[in-house]
Amino acid sequence: MLARSAARFFSVRSFSSAIKQQPHGGALVDLMVQDAGEKTDLKARCTKTVELTHRQACDVELIVNGAFSPVDGFMNEEVYHAVVDNMRLPDSNLIFGLPLVMDTRDDSISKDDTLLLTYQGKDIAVMDVDDKYAPDKPKETLECYRTSSLEHPGVQMVAMERGHIYLGGSIKGLATPDRPFPCKSAAEVRASLPAGKDVVAFQCRNPIHRAHYELFIRALDAPNVGKDAVCLVHPTCGPTQADDISGEIRFKTYEVLKAELDNPNVRFEYLPYSMHMAGPREAIQHILIRKNFGCTHFIIGRDMAGSKSCISGEDFYGAFDAQEFAGEHAKEMNMQLVPSANLVFTKEAGYILADDAKAQGLEAVKLSGTEFRRRLRAGEDIPEWFAFKSVVEVLRANV
Repeated sequence: MLARSAARFFSVRSFSSAIKQQPHGGALVDLMVQDAGEKTDLKARCTKTVELTHRQACDVELIVNGAFSPVDGFMNEEVYHAVVDNMRLPDSNLIFGLPLVMDTRDDSISKDDTLLLTYQGKDIAVMDVDDKYAPDKPKETLECYRTSSLEHPGVQMVAMERGHIYLGGSIKGLATPDRPFPCKSAAEVRASLPAGKDVVAFQCRNPIHRAHYELFIRALDAPNVGKDAVCLVHPTCGPTQADDISGEIRFKTYEVLKAELDNPNVRFEYLPYSMHMAGPREAIQHILIRKNFGCTHFIIGRDMAGSKSCISGEDFYGAFDAQEFAGEHAKEMNMQLVPSANLVFTKEAGYILADDAKAQGLEAVKLSGTEFRRRLRAGEDIPEWFAFKSVVEVLRANV
């Protein structure tokens, strides 16, 4: 839900005017209550307690800390349909990629309830319910994921994990969930960024290997990126696909890589975001989040947030669908895109563009993901042109 009255529902945290990027909608939402007495009063008003799922806890944390600015709560039915149908917030007409919804199977919750939201037994937030509605899940999945097939993991999540009732309402934050990795708020990350410099965001949900590194380090030299820019490596560490490596282990790989690189122009921060694998629509969501975190540029990868059928293995999206879709909307988001280069590794020249390798008659050396995982499990050698040794060591110790 977007607040009808900013003074009533949320505060706006000031941020350094030296940071080049403005938040989405012009103001950064901050819903975290700081006063202990106010927290006590809020909890005293609660009529029901709801234990959040992992996905819901991620959404609550990111709503509270400003990542989804200007949204200040879970969407009511009007906003839900506007985002599903048109990718727009109705009051402002601002673009927004995917709906933010609070689902439940508890029919006893009413529009008059105030909910104490807990995660792993910890009080996280208070939600004033002002709407209760039945979602149109077939339409939601078809519009947001471009398919309603249960072969898509995001469609499975909406159809099978989420409850049959959606709740809308504003949120006040009480605390952040306890996580094994640090997750700074949008304001905290903004405060750490260099004044007046371009900030290039790199989104990933997997351990970073050599090809990923080459992509984001070369992005700093892209023609539309300014001098002395920094790269913000901003992995999602929340739930993803069932067969992905857990956020805890991914975090460990990022930390050893950060220490190995020791590059002041490469910053690492972590995002408690729940992946939808929604391809083009999710690309918009990722770009808006990084805009709120102060980024000016976004590296848009091939098949970004893509997914395959769990039956046939066929891709749901084309390799360039997300790039093209994001390109259509980048200007209105005030974000510049840096398309990821199609790099290959060659014995003679290292990592170079695939077209250059072809023109020079150089053969690309390949190692499939399946073969990498087999060697990882078997303890066999993994070439350093493919993966960082420090990252491999973490994976072998934990996977």
